[in-house]
Amino acid sequence: MEKKSLKRLPVGIQTFEKIIEDDCLYVDKTEYIWKMTHLSSHVFLNRPRRFGKSLLISTLKAYFEGRRELFKGLYIDSVEKEWTAYPVLRISMASGKHMDKDRLERYLGNRLAEYEEQYGITSPATDCNDRFTALIRAAYMQTGRKVVVLIDEYDAPLLDVVHEETSLPVLRNVMRNFYSPLKASDPYLKFVFLTGITKFSQLSIFSELNNLKNISMLNDYAAVCGISEEEMLTQMDDYIADFADSRGQTHDEAVRSLKSQYDGYHFTWPSPDIFNPFSLLNAFQDRMLDSYWFSSGTPTYLIEMLRKFHVLPSDISCMEALASSFDAPTEKMSSLTPLLYQSGYVTIKDYDPMSRLYTLDIPNGEIRIGLMESLLPSYVAACWESGMTTIAKMYRMLHNDDLDGMLRLLQAYLLTVPYCDNATSEGHYQQMLYIILSLMGRYVDVEVHTPTGRVDMVMRTSRSLYLFELKLGSNAVSAARQIDLKDYASRFALCGLPIVKVGISFDPVRRTISDWVIG
Repeated sequence: MEKKSLKRLPVGIQTFEKIIEDDCLYVDKTEYIWKMTHLSSHVFLNRPRRFGKSLLISTLKAYFEGRRELFKGLYIDSVEKEWTAYPVLRISMASGKHMDKDRLERYLGNRLAEYEEQYGITSPATDCNDRFTALIRAAYMQTGRKVVVLIDEYDAPLLDVVHEETSLPVLRNVMRNFYSPLKASDPYLKFVFLTGITKFSQLSIFSELNNLKNISMLNDYAAVCGISEEEMLTQMDDYIADFADSRGQTHDEAVRSLKSQYDGYHFTWPSPDIFNPFSLLNAFQDRMLDSYWFSSGTPTYLIEMLRKFHVLPSDISCMEALASSFDAPTEKMSSLTPLLYQSGYVTIKDYDPMSRLYTLDIPNGEIRIGLMESLLPSYVAACWESGMTTIAKMYRMLHNDDLDGMLRLLQAYLLTVPYCDNATSEGHYQQMLYIILSLMGRYVDVEVHTPTGRVDMVMRTSRSLYLFELKLGSNAVSAARQIDLKDYASRFALCGLPIVKVGISFDPVRRTISDWVIG
């Protein structure tokens, strides 16, 4: 049977006009655009990077410019009757990173200059906020229509200094001054839309812009960015078939593998399952599963903040929090939860209406593997590259149920690792082992409570449930004996898997495994 001809995938294309004119695949989001533009005149949305925010901004721009020809066959074409062309100011902050105060002010000035010539402003004011105010009024006066302002990546200049107590207030003040005309120019504005990764407090960035509607956690906009499972199964079904065929999988097998790797995002509850669009499109294009989102850049601010808040790798899993704790301004964080959530490293997995507690966890396999890879150097120093090779070999041994061989390989590898801070604590080895086992794509949990105590580590594979007890400077026999004495196994009797008990002893002098017992 002849294969269907598929439209080109818009990998790396963030311009709505180009996607439509080049006849690329476009997942229709215009119903959300219709709803949000009729919800409020000032709208805010935060989503993780590479989640389609810039494409959404571009689509809004085309809509407000009245370019109906681009929307033929899409939802909004069936409901919009007027198609009025408004003056649109689209300002991207995406490149305003790693700048001091003076450079940032010049950068903002250059963004305004892109429109000042268009509206005949030849002698702009000195301060950016005065220039922004004059630009909005000029656009209104010359066209006779209210102005649309679209701000893309509004927080980009602040993300890399969010952990710096000196630089953050200075740059935040620059941005607050820049955005202040959005309040003062309200009579001249038709619609304002701001998008970014994080949520800074309204007072610190948007001054008195008290009519800003935050749709980030509203159910009606859960899938405004990203690709929902329903959208993938309907609008992208031919691409699933192509992906499955190239990998020798059935349709259902391909869907399960794509879900495991790229699905699992929820920005409210209940919520449809949301796929990372950047990763999903790349997977369809390459016909393979890879870590596209994480390999496109691990923000340095995240690693710095993990250190600042002393977050252990195992802490980034199954967290419970109130919405006020994670959907909170990042510059006032008392924990790292808001940044982890808003950056996309954890997402909502459940909600208890009685306690109003949300359960947050790592979304999918791509994020789990990428996050653990970025944390591994903290535990194995400069031996990260050889460590990844060793872990791949360990994975092969574990897959073949050769736990003894896996631990023997880890023992030899740790002898090559230079001295690391805290290498004399049991917690150091627990977290290191947690990272390594997580990198194998296994479910791992630490300090699991039982009626008689806490199991140091639990790992589940498709064929077995492993209970690990770790000792430092002792012996593996005593570690294994503790599993039996405290009858940890009874806690997992109904799991439906054979239980394997593993006692491991670490040598604090040689900084490796000294011995182990498997039973």
